[in-house]
Amino acid sequence: MAPTVFTNVQIIDGSGDEPFAGEVLIQGNRIKEVAKAGGRVSHDGADVIDGGGATLMPGLVESHAHISFANTSDLESLGAIPPEEHTLLTMRHAKLLLDQGFTSANSAAAAKPRLDVVIRNAIDAGEIPGPRMLAATPELTVTGGLGDVRLAHMHRDTFAIVCDGPDEFRRVAREMCREGVDTLKINPSGDEFVPYARAHQTVMNEAEVAAVCEVAKSRGKRVATHARSAESVKMSLRQGCEIIYHATLCDEEAKDMLEAAKDDIFVSPTLGITHTTLNEAGDWGITTEMATEMGLKRELEVAVGVMVDLKKRGVRILPGGDYGFAWNPVGNNARDLEHFVNYLEFTPMEAIVAATKLGGEIMMMGDELGMVKEGYLADLLLVAGNPARNVAILQDRDNLLGIMKDGAFHKRPSTEQGAAHVAAE
Repeated sequence: MAPTVFTNVQIIDGSGDEPFAGEVLIQGNRIKEVAKAGGRVSHDGADVIDGGGATLMPGLVESHAHISFANTSDLESLGAIPPEEHTLLTMRHAKLLLDQGFTSANSAAAAKPRLDVVIRNAIDAGEIPGPRMLAATPELTVTGGLGDVRLAHMHRDTFAIVCDGPDEFRRVAREMCREGVDTLKINPSGDEFVPYARAHQTVMNEAEVAAVCEVAKSRGKRVATHARSAESVKMSLRQGCEIIYHATLCDEEAKDMLEAAKDDIFVSPTLGITHTTLNEAGDWGITTEMATEMGLKRELEVAVGVMVDLKKRGVRILPGGDYGFAWNPVGNNARDLEHFVNYLEFTPMEAIVAATKLGGEIMMMGDELGMVKEGYLADLLLVAGNPARNVAILQDRDNLLGIMKDGAFHKRPSTEQGAAHVAAE
């Protein structure tokens, strides 16, 4: 394959430094050389892409992906989809994420046990388009926990596997490892829309969390935890969970524990789903007043304070907003970067770093993914305009002039970059 050169581009390298003019040489699936203004990479035999002044940046990383969630308005409708149709839907969502500029996705749960694994394997084999992907289990929950939609008189499923007691959690975790997942997902806390398991309630016990973490450690896997309550965060940290989803209702002790573990853990608050449920779910029967009564307004207010504090303490906080529900659908994922700016006092550049450099770290590829840097994997976006000035432009796929994953174009830039670049400014 001929090398590729991006010339006449403004480069956001993922370090947090200001954009700079330069050129980038791609050889195979890696970045061979980065030259700043005044420098020049070799053009010999290269496929030269003139960016017309557009921005070249790392591909985005979704830290809380649910590519098998079907944008349903209730949980049980997700369980009603037959596995064959569900596999096809998940395949379409994988392509949609890549179309949106997400070249990597860390799954936060699959809707059925093998959906993530099958799609990940097909992407890796080059059979279907999609982001680099770490596959997760369905959400391992307890009777009466988030995801238990069963009724005494009928069978219903959703994105969860119901377990009770450490032995059952241990057995299911082992089974999921056998099937090839990268991440074991647990639900030790509830959620405000679940009347029998609210966000402040901790529904798993220490022995159950410990059992899953024991399996993960023995198999070289990670545990991701749905932990909204302060106690569920503490329990998750005590047992060695590495990905803390939500952490919205932390008390001071929980924040101190997160800070102490900051080099080993990631926090993804998932502001997207809370924002849209509060403000944009009216067409599905959830008014702002109803969402407020559920406790979502209060949770969002508390979460903002918690995340602003954790950011100051140096905890790694990543975008990823629980996209996959009717009013928060897959395909809107880039919106979370704007939420970080609007809610959490991130600058646009800080939000970009969280979705690129830190994204590489949550993908366990921090030394080769998430930056425009020599030796790094060539997962790149060519963007009309300057997202370091206005991160919202990443939400419009028309602004993504080029999408490269692993050194190959998923979307090749046209020869008419200039007009699009000016329009996006």
